[in-house]
Amino acid sequence: MADRAHGGTPEMVDWDLAVLTAKRLMRPGPDVSRDEARETVRELRESAALAEGHVRAYTGLHAESATAPVLIVDRAGWVQANADGFKVVLRPLIAKMVEKRGDSGGMTAAVGSRVTGVEAGGLLAYLASKVLGQFDPFVDVGQQCQRCRMETATAGRLLLVAPNVVHVERELEVDPHDFRLWVCLHEETHRVQFTAVPWLREHMLGEIAHLLESTELDPQKLAGMLREALEQVGRMVRGDSEASLLDPLQTQEQREVLERITAVMSLLEGHADVVMDGVGPEVVPSVEQIRRKFTARRAGAGPLDQLIRRLLGFDAKMRQYRDGAVFVRGVIDKVGMEGFNAVWAAPRNLPDQADIADPARWVARVHG
Repeated sequence: MADRAHGGTPEMVDWDLAVLTAKRLMRPGPDVSRDEARETVRELRESAALAEGHVRAYTGLHAESATAPVLIVDRAGWVQANADGFKVVLRPLIAKMVEKRGDSGGMTAAVGSRVTGVEAGGLLAYLASKVLGQFDPFVDVGQQCQRCRMETATAGRLLLVAPNVVHVERELEVDPHDFRLWVCLHEETHRVQFTAVPWLREHMLGEIAHLLESTELDPQKLAGMLREALEQVGRMVRGDSEASLLDPLQTQEQREVLERITAVMSLLEGHADVVMDGVGPEVVPSVEQIRRKFTARRAGAGPLDQLIRRLLGFDAKMRQYRDGAVFVRGVIDKVGMEGFNAVWAAPRNLPDQADIADPARWVARVHG
């Protein structure tokens, strides 16, 4: 039988199979003793708590962080958490499919969900060794973490992937204590953003739902989009820097929604980078060395890894960090941190793509 979504409707992805596939394919973590693992978990938890105080003081945001727990996970735990999150995010698309095609629950649905489950598992396996930390705002109210057996709340949860943090700090040969706090400064900023701005989670879920609800389900149109996507992959392999895997898969309506989502993500990631760099020199003695080595590591990926990163949209993610940070610094230079914090007052104050490119435009629109 096909996997079942919330409310008993059929899933388009067999998430149990996806998790199982990812666990079989993902790379093993670094070799650490039981005592080292226990100490890493302890220090990451302490670093997260310490970082939260610095983030609050620097940003002026007042967050109820207790509503969003910090979970220190291994790679398998990260895979499970993201499978749980994807279930929530994809519900609007599943509901649309059920409405259009009916809940047949037959062999086609079962086979299709298992195929996509294996594909999703492969993707999760690749990402499981890359992510240092992640704030997941989309976990359901009262959904129980399968690994920690605790109830999570509406504001989401912060995941810190302990083996990946250890792997990178060893690879970069940086001070482990400094590196762990540096990572936590960025991720804690996201936890503060969502817990201090209660409407932000529902706003993002609404935009994603709009994006998915506008997905084209006509088989012929989908086939055409996929052919265009394959052509884009070919251009990427040949080194075309302008090729984009996402463009053929979007209608005009989806592009407009995606632009709004991208602008908000640029704000969130840029804000986290600005906070990290603003707080870092005061509390992370080796921050300049860490930033320099971390940036060099990112740029030094091999050709295959670079291609995979482009296909998965990592290049776009890096632009979000860069463009968002320029926007945040530009606004703070003009109206200060308190004036910048007007961005969190209501959805209408969020920047669009034009604002991200021109901070003065946002200041004029919001502050008049």
